[in-house]
Amino acid sequence: MDHLHKPKLGNISVQRTIYQNEPIFILQDGLKLTEATIYPPQQFAVALLCDGRHTLSDIERNLKNRYGLQVTQAVLKDLLEQFDQALLLEGDTYNKAKLAAIETYRSAPHRPSALAGGAYPAQAGALRQMLKGYVDKAGSVAPTAANSRAIISPHIDYHRGGPVYAKVWTSAAEAVRQAELVIIIGTDHNGSYGTITLTPQNYASPLGVLPTDTDLVDHLAGVIGPEHAFRDELHHRGEHSIELDIVWLQYLREGKPCPVVPILTGSFRHFMLGEANIAEDKPLKAFVAALREIMASRRTLIVASGDLAHMGPAFDGPSITPAGYEKMKVDDQALLNNLCLGSAGAFFDFMKAGQFERNVCGLSPFYLTLSALQKTKGQTISYDLCPADQNNSSFVSVCGLVWE
Repeated sequence: MDHLHKPKLGNISVQRTIYQNEPIFILQDGLKLTEATIYPPQQFAVALLCDGRHTLSDIERNLKNRYGLQVTQAVLKDLLEQFDQALLLEGDTYNKAKLAAIETYRSAPHRPSALAGGAYPAQAGALRQMLKGYVDKAGSVAPTAANSRAIISPHIDYHRGGPVYAKVWTSAAEAVRQAELVIIIGTDHNGSYGTITLTPQNYASPLGVLPTDTDLVDHLAGVIGPEHAFRDELHHRGEHSIELDIVWLQYLREGKPCPVVPILTGSFRHFMLGEANIAEDKPLKAFVAALREIMASRRTLIVASGDLAHMGPAFDGPSITPAGYEKMKVDDQALLNNLCLGSAGAFFDFMKAGQFERNVCGLSPFYLTLSALQKTKGQTISYDLCPADQNNSSFVSVCGLVWE
């Protein structure tokens, strides 16, 4: 296998845990194409040297010099074959597994729910009852205009964010029901910088199947290039940011389906750090222009699926004190005020000035939505701070907002 001559780690996930009273790292392929994992410390040291530049002899020498590990080439070869079978390395083995997974995903009648039976009930009746409970507890919510063109909805779990979901979706109910097309732009939690990821697959939940408008998906893919648009298509398979809003869309439409375009967007961190200029990103500009053309052709509602700040030890930050909790609310209010201005440029500048450091998980969906809307103004419908650890020292802020 040529790719084992100078092995290179591919798309992997790394999870830290405790094993036999010692901290270790568990490695698994990022798309979870296999259940196989790699975790002994010696294997992790080998993985660190799989950068596509080191041969077997180089890895053997570096293990000894850097880590004091005596590992023979025979043992190393066996370990690398384990890595390969676990789909941790770039190359033929991984590529074949990914292609097979894509074929299986696309040949299914729809994308099955990844969260039913866990984050929410798997039975339609029980799910409707749960959502109705959130709506009933929300009480009277002032309706927004039926011709509203976009909303921000959270993608946090219903257990914590249920009241915020209920208020914004209830407020925008008429716009939801009258929409002829719904574009859902969700955060891709596994996406690379600047990615826009499409899928022609339909999304399903216990409340039914929503048809994806494949003609529009093909058109958008043609604008940015199919290789770019579908490279990470399997991210749709397990990503929760679109699924959690699909359920509310189905609930508010009371079983009446409408075509949707599900879009996942990767991180904008490279733009925030000045490593790339968003104004010069041609695929992004072309994509936004295509969205505007689509919106002009029929009554369209955009759902920007994103949460706000993620702060505290759960997100590798300092504990949130009572004073920090109050400051978090003040900063969130400034963010919401900025979003309500309805300007993509003002929002980008505001985030780049330092707000992005608060780990705002909806940055890219919010920016794309504001860019597509061009001229708009917003109204905050709901807001909350949700605990993110057992010590109440980490929090996630979420909101519901409607743009005209």
